[in-house]
Amino acid sequence: MTAISAQPRNQPIAGAKRRSGAWWIYVLLTLGILLMVGPFLWMLLGSLKPQAEFLVNPPTFLPKAPTTDNYNRLFDQLDFPRFFFNSSVIAIVVTVGNVLFCPMLGYALAKLDWRGKRPVMGLVLATLMVPAGITLIPNFVLMANLGLVNTYPGLILPFLVGPFGVFLTRQFMYGIPDELLEAARIDGANEWRIFWQVVMPITVPVLATLGILTFLGSWNSFIYPLVMASEPNMYTLPVALATFATGQYQADHGMLMAGSVVLVVPVLIIFILFQRWITEGIATTGLKG
Repeated sequence: MTAISAQPRNQPIAGAKRRSGAWWIYVLLTLGILLMVGPFLWMLLGSLKPQAEFLVNPPTFLPKAPTTDNYNRLFDQLDFPRFFFNSSVIAIVVTVGNVLFCPMLGYALAKLDWRGKRPVMGLVLATLMVPAGITLIPNFVLMANLGLVNTYPGLILPFLVGPFGVFLTRQFMYGIPDELLEAARIDGANEWRIFWQVVMPITVPVLATLGILTFLGSWNSFIYPLVMASEPNMYTLPVALATFATGQYQADHGMLMAGSVVLVVPVLIIFILFQRWITEGIATTGLKG
């Protein structure tokens, strides 16, 4: 009777010991959160500082005299609506293209048998290993020969289909049961109908993940738009900020911070709206195959 009654008393003590022994995990998690959130807080608070406050030593974290002058100058000195429109058009079209075309090739590589399937998959994997900087000049030369410099097609076409999207959708579709597709074929559905009415609805979570990652990469792209768009009316927001907020001897840090906040806001909104599908897509995307 004594042994039986002693066991429940020891359970809270053991739980308290486990919690006290795991304090270092909470410390590491807290440090990780600070490392992730810190730059964003610095950017947000910096956008409220006057230019003179960026030059003081030691630097200040909280603005001594908060001001919205940086945002006012951002919208007054820059043709902000035009640059925002350029970034939005390019990012949206590139995202739609990847979400539409990458699953097509991913389905063909995962579920269809055709000659050359393995070499094409090897080419996709090889393309994933090529640094983006290597393809910068070839893409520019190709677009220049096609007469697409300083045009939306020139900024969009090289990124309309990405190897990462093909690989991601292929890995997800590889896990779809073949019996499900065979049942649709027995019912008389062709491959096009199977793809749109059976496969695509199942692939929504991974498409949401692909969409947000593609939009983020296109929205923040800097080097290629800088090379391809030599006229101000085709600048994207990152290019415009780097061009107009950086002088010959000194950068306008306040405007750069304010512009960076404006750049981050659309991405945060999209992530908040689609976070459930993004999490599900990452969790359910297999790596077998």
